[in-house]
Amino acid sequence: MVMTIGNPETLNIVDDERWQAVQERDRQRDGDFVFAVSSTGIYCRPSCPARRPRPENVRFFGDSAGAERAGFRPCRRCRPRAEATPRAELVARAVAWLDEHVDERVTLSDLARHVGASAGHLQRTFTREMGVSPRDYAAASRLELAKSRLRDGANVTSALYAAGYGSSSRFYAQARSELGMSPSTYRRGGEGLTIGFTTADSPVGRLLIASTKRGICAVTIGDDDAALVAALEAEYPRATIERDDEGLQSTCAAVLGETSHPGSRTSVAIDVPGTPFQREVWQALRGIPRGERRSYAQVAASIGRPSAARAVASACAANPAAIVIPCHRVVRGDGAMGGYRWGEKRKQALLELERGT
Repeated sequence: MVMTIGNPETLNIVDDERWQAVQERDRQRDGDFVFAVSSTGIYCRPSCPARRPRPENVRFFGDSAGAERAGFRPCRRCRPRAEATPRAELVARAVAWLDEHVDERVTLSDLARHVGASAGHLQRTFTREMGVSPRDYAAASRLELAKSRLRDGANVTSALYAAGYGSSSRFYAQARSELGMSPSTYRRGGEGLTIGFTTADSPVGRLLIASTKRGICAVTIGDDDAALVAALEAEYPRATIERDDEGLQSTCAAVLGETSHPGSRTSVAIDVPGTPFQREVWQALRGIPRGERRSYAQVAASIGRPSAARAVASACAANPAAIVIPCHRVVRGDGAMGGYRWGEKRKQALLELERGT
């Protein structure tokens, strides 16, 4: 059952015991339900350590499958799909401890001691399950904390030191590559950034294609242009966002060509922010021939990380540019569709179109 929160006709979220569990990050409620955030397109466990969303943006689902059928993708931090295996539990303890000490410098030996494992075993298990090392995960979490402080209005210097950065140069180097813009521009909600967009019909629904001067920054699929534009504006609330049908005509044609012309390949430039691991996965996806499929394990092996299939799945779920970065070509090892940010029916339809079915 799905319950939309924020509608005046529904129960006030403050009185909903599930919302209280989310507010308290109650680990005992993990497995009872998941909550999804409409402004980000992500769903989480109740205990997720990420920043709490606005209540009007929250929806509750009984399980991960329900959230994914509604078009939401799993959170990279709390990994709501993960099974409760000993390895997963070890990694969950490590993630929780890193999240509690995100503004501190944590060594691998310190982390291993706190979770009750040897440093070598923890390093191997964490990297296998998460696709990144504990050090890289901590760096990404530190950047998320800095981003949160920037969104709250802190100046760049305050944000970087509050998040545990020892120097501004390290912060700027990481932030510029993973945000796709300077930290000061991000703090201003994309102020000073110009994004052009266009919308078009496609065989799988309405497409919104958005681009900066450096390349495509988003391709999203939906049923309603207004909702697609609203999501883009929410991501960059102070950017200059303009409809540019004429300027993006050739770009739009190239993207649409992927859904209608056998053998076509998009060669458009992209400008999508992401972690180094995500960008590595996305680059590998762009190399999958049209009409072919790969399993998450095969993609992991192709980038030299054969044990990072779950992390590859998370990178696919975080893909901001449908079709251009063809995450729909990645399926489960047993041949099942697996999740898709824009719905499994659309994923199936894209694969059938590519095969000329």
